Formats: sequence, structure tokens, C-alpha cells
Amino acid sequence: MLPSTSLRAASTRIPLTLSQASAQVLPPIPLYRRLLRAHRGLPDEMRFMGDAYVKSEFRATRATDNPLHVMAFLQQWKVYLDQISASLAAEGKAWKGRRIEQETMDALSDEQVGQLYELMHASKDVWKAPEQLEREALEAEAAAKKEDK
Repeated sequence: MLPSTSLRAASTRIPLTLSQASAQVLPPIPLYRRLLRAHRGLPDEMRFMGDAYVKSEFRATRATDNPLHVMAFLQQWKVYLDQISASLAAEGKAWKGRRIEQETMDALSDEQVGQLYELMHASKDVWKAPEQLEREALEAEAAAKKEDK
């Protein structure tokens, strides 16, 4: 007697590692939604910046017709989703990100390096203490008043 089809299918499933699970690509809309849901666990400033970045990247890639570019795009966003989900699921740990490896930096185009540079500068204020932000605002106001006189 042969085992049932569902029993055979269940016995052949192998648990996936994070990298293997990341290799499985989600369709664009479910991936987009899951990314925005994952950002709910981030601090407000990071969530706002992350949501805006995800939305702009998905809009910019919507018109792309190169299947290799689309697959690479979806795979990298899936890897990011898995990393942020795993980090937020860990008890008592906030998502801190990670350093970009040199091989990854070397593989980026000039446009991508420019985007990364802009993102770095846009995110600098997120990590400042409220006191430091307030002090900088007061200094900017004082400088503006001096220019008006």
C-alpha cells in the first residue's frame, strides 16, 4: 500500500534556512505589503523613512520590463524583509541594520552609490538625540536672525 499524496508531500519538505527562504521570490504586491507591515515594528522616524523609500523604489521599478532586473529587485527586497522580520522578532532587540560588504559596494552602479549616499545623509538626523536636534535648530535660528540684520 502506497502512502497518500499529502503524506508523501509532507515528508519531502525540508526546512529552509534564511538564505534559502530569501531566495524564494514573492510577487510584487504581497512583498510590498509585507514590507510596509514589517516597518510597523520600527521607531516612528525609521518607519516613515523606510515606508517612503519602499514606496518610491517600487514606483520607480514598476515600469521596468527587464525580467532579470525585476527578479533581482524582488530578491533583494525579500532578503531585506527576512532580515528585518527576524531582527524585530528577537526579544528585546531593535533593528540596527548592518554594514555593507565591500563586494556589494563594488557591484553597485554609480546611480546606486549616489542613492545610498543620499540615504545616508537623510538618515543622519534620525540617530541624533532630541537635545542635539533642538540645539542645532536654535543655532540655525540665531544664524538666520544675524543674516536678517
